[in-house]
Amino acid sequence: MELSLLTLADIDPETENRIHALFKQLNAVRVPLSPKTILDPKNPVIIACCTLENQIVGVAVMAEYSVISGRKGWIEDVVVDEVHRGKGIGRKLMEFLMNEGRQKGISEILLFTAYHRKPAHQLYQNLGFQKKESQIYTLKL
Repeated sequence: MELSLLTLADIDPETENRIHALFKQLNAVRVPLSPKTILDPKNPVIIACCTLENQIVGVAVMAEYSVISGRKGWIEDVVVDEVHRGKGIGRKLMEFLMNEGRQKGISEILLFTAYHRKPAHQLYQNLGFQKKESQIYTLKL
């Protein structure tokens, strides 16, 4: 198992197709953005990936931003291939992003997960994440 950050140089058609296939396991309805768009130097986002036998089997994305209350990270799109779930890959990806956040001086990491993703809830709680008592609103544009 190898964990790494994807770079623009890593994105070829095969890698892009694999990431899109993983994302479809997370959300079959949404059309994913290209990893090249996500990794635009003007977009402060990192993509962690887990590779087994030269195949990407999991990814997790963290956006970085600064606001008055400090430097923060927002984790989204954490997905492990169905075939490889239950092997600790999601935990490794999250720990990898948490470590990257510490190195970048991020003071708080937030994330959202859907209500029905019970194994993800347990993972995040085991990693020390606490459910925030707040209202999250969304506006589709």
